[in-house]
Amino acid sequence: MDKHIVKVLKTELVTHNVKRFTVEKPAGFSFISGQATDVSINKPGLEDDLHPFTFTCLNGDDHLEFTIKIYKGHNGFTEKLLDVEAGDELILHEVFGAINYYGPGLFIAGGAGITPFISILRQLKQDGKLTDNMLLFANHTEQDVILKDELDEMLGQNHIDIISNPSSGQQGKHIDRDLIKQFLTAKTEYCYICGPDEFVAIMKGYLLELGMPEDHIIIEQ
Repeated sequence: MDKHIVKVLKTELVTHNVKRFTVEKPAGFSFISGQATDVSINKPGLEDDLHPFTFTCLNGDDHLEFTIKIYKGHNGFTEKLLDVEAGDELILHEVFGAINYYGPGLFIAGGAGITPFISILRQLKQDGKLTDNMLLFANHTEQDVILKDELDEMLGQNHIDIISNPSSGQQGKHIDRDLIKQFLTAKTEYCYICGPDEFVAIMKGYLLELGMPEDHIIIEQ
């Protein structure tokens, strides 16, 4: 198994519980937007504790970037990442992932499931191909929305936040069959889904009911 030890160049919090890591890019390293790699921490006892994370940078960047939600309270891997700062090292392994861009469509993300779409949307922006792409982004609160300003800047009205527990006192919303139906148009060639397993299964079910061909529903396998 290929592996690369890379130095962390910079870290920063992008929401109250999401941390961005900018790390060295090994010579010759490449990936397709939407893909991921297994990551471990280069510290004694943690080198073989591998967990998958998606690249949120572009392949053409001179660095690599991961945008990772931190889950506290269980002493899990992401909580250990809270202690990783510039100068520390991560270990990267093989690149994998089935979420690639095939054509204009509807992106449906739940929480940290936005991460593979960040790189895809950034690449589409660079290539001038954001037209006819729509994002439905489900989160518990407004404060949970990852990179809201950038998503708004890239997609404008084609970025729709669906908040289940809004702080404004308004009624919470969820992505359901009727909502998806509103945003499926003749220009929707593909649908891309990422989020918790149950979320992905439910969204895929809605899309199949609405007539989207299964081979045009792109999920992580």
